[in-house]
Amino acid sequence: MPPGNEEHWFPVSAMERRHIEDYLGLDRGAFTLSPNSGAFRSRLYGLFPGERRQVETLFPDGQTHARLSCNDRGRCLFLRAAGCLLPRPLRPYYCRLFPFWAVETRVTLLPSAGCLAKREGRDLADMLSLLECTTTAILDLHGRLRLAWGLAPAADMPCVTPFRARSLT
Repeated sequence: MPPGNEEHWFPVSAMERRHIEDYLGLDRGAFTLSPNSGAFRSRLYGLFPGERRQVETLFPDGQTHARLSCNDRGRCLFLRAAGCLLPRPLRPYYCRLFPFWAVETRVTLLPSAGCLAKREGRDLADMLSLLECTTTAILDLHGRLRLAWGLAPAADMPCVTPFRARSLT
């Protein structure tokens, strides 16, 4: 993503940041604080329909949120030609969910012109198969993301299992 489009970067929760820092021994340079701009919140309103008040409470004007840092070309510091340097269980929930998203108990696809899986998959079922994923796993990750940010689990969401960063070693 080119520099200047920081409102499109998804926030990283304090818990996700701690897990990444603890596991990899990273300093805080791997994360950037970005302002809670109107454009940033507007994007979140689209991702969390009907939860405008909660988004405004979590990301108020005049404050900042943490996100993964990027290089001078606007690419995530962890992204390389062969993929993400972070082990999948340590990646922020949004990164693990991409290109999927959940609205209540319905799994959908996020708009993304650059997603290779979208070029190869014809529909949601194809993409789930290509990425060896299930709707249950997507709903679980989405529930974890919501909890990490302090959003209540969506109605009828499956039970979210606890995250154990240390089990990766």
